[in-house]
Amino acid sequence: MTHVTLRSEFENLIDPYAPVAQIGTGFDFTEGPIWHPVDHYLLFSDMPGDVRRRWDARRGVVEVKRPSNKCNGMTYDAELNLIVCEHATSSLVRERPDGRREVLASHFGGQELNSPNDVCVHSSGAIYFSDPWYGRMPVYGVERPRQLGFQGVYRVLPGGEPKLLVERNLFDQPNGLCFSPDEKLLYVNDTVQALIRVFDVNADGTLSNARVFASGIKSELEPGLPDGMKCDQHGNVWVTAPGGVWVYSPRAELLGKVRVPELVANLAWGGPDFRTLYLTSTRSVYAIPTRVGPRHEPYMSGRRAGGGASPSSAPASPILAEGEMRLDPQRCAMIIQDLQNDVIMDGGAFAESGAPGHAKQQHVVENVRRLAEAARARGVAIIHVWFVVEPGAPGVTLNAPLFEGLVDSKAMVRGSWGAAPVSGLEPRPGDFVVEKMRMSAWEGTRLETILKATGRDMIINTGAWTNMSVEHTARTGADKGYFMIVPEDCCSTMNADWHNASINFAMQNVAVVTRADTVIRALG
Repeated sequence: MTHVTLRSEFENLIDPYAPVAQIGTGFDFTEGPIWHPVDHYLLFSDMPGDVRRRWDARRGVVEVKRPSNKCNGMTYDAELNLIVCEHATSSLVRERPDGRREVLASHFGGQELNSPNDVCVHSSGAIYFSDPWYGRMPVYGVERPRQLGFQGVYRVLPGGEPKLLVERNLFDQPNGLCFSPDEKLLYVNDTVQALIRVFDVNADGTLSNARVFASGIKSELEPGLPDGMKCDQHGNVWVTAPGGVWVYSPRAELLGKVRVPELVANLAWGGPDFRTLYLTSTRSVYAIPTRVGPRHEPYMSGRRAGGGASPSSAPASPILAEGEMRLDPQRCAMIIQDLQNDVIMDGGAFAESGAPGHAKQQHVVENVRRLAEAARARGVAIIHVWFVVEPGAPGVTLNAPLFEGLVDSKAMVRGSWGAAPVSGLEPRPGDFVVEKMRMSAWEGTRLETILKATGRDMIINTGAWTNMSVEHTARTGADKGYFMIVPEDCCSTMNADWHNASINFAMQNVAVVTRADTVIRALG
């Protein structure tokens, strides 16, 4: 799916070809995504299903709370207590890690709130939330009469009562809200009016100078309206809209549109570096890598209740203890590179190079297949990297003997037997496929986009040829800051001498060189 660039600045924020990965589906209507900065998981709500779920790369989707009082928007405070908007109770609540539940707001002027919908936390500790009446409708809440005659935006101080911040009739259905990076502005959208308003945030936390920031956020051609909304680190506003998410500059210029295959309800950044945008939609949750992160919110500093510093995140490199390697599967991706018929099979275009014989000597197909099966079972991302050209090899420069030989041999042509993966190494459901026209798996491909989207920074590097494609990929990966792991019995080339030279010298400086069985044990 290609995203829509309307101004060049958009491509500084997201790759226009960034993949939209579905990380969970089969839900009723998902909302409220929030990423835990210490324990690295995503929480999200399913209002009609009255359930809260979490997702992480290791375990996938699991249920954590049922019933959930048809919760909607969620965030954390600076101590990593969960702040939740509950539709069924018309309450804003704080849930502490030990299970204690504290009602922060449920009434205004002696009458029940409509149904708190979305929430954000100021660095002062004050909590701002919107209060439309969706939670008093069937399906998304509990049908019942409204007590208030308006839909407002509120602020709650620690231990205080909610304070109405806007004129009572300004909004039809106030929904998503977010601060600018410097907290001098608060953006609030209105789903019914299909617009975003912006307010000045005064020194005492009140709002003033209301004005329309963007309007006409609707379409007769595809579903979607303003709902969830976030500011990035540069002050751009990302809001759900027709077709996915629309991105506005701080000057209210529409920069581009992030395309998503379902109606999007809300969004939040997460991942180890807060460069993955998670989107909750009608039936699914999606993840998209971005080139920008969110505005820094208080919870992102990662301090737990009681003021103690949070434990450190996962180790920066593979753990070596008592001679044994330990790998976190949720941080690992396995590359299967160039193991195609033309490269290593008898009858392939490069059969005379000796590659088929060395592949058999290394048992490379069986070893890679065995390692891939074990890795998949543990949640490792599997990425097939194939060298593929169109008939006549347009775009392949003849600047090196390797490329000259490829063109002369009419090798690796799309749709041919030679370009196909060898038997036993075909992609499985959930695997990724990357195509290239150079030696390195990185050059001109979407490999890094996939790694960012799935939160992987450790790469198990396998395939052909050891001293060319595998080595080039390892060198570049190390330069980019990835931890490269090369199981040498999962690689092959033209002969043992070339293989050993690469493994024993060049590769030692850029990768952890090991064997398939060691990697399988390290993955747990």
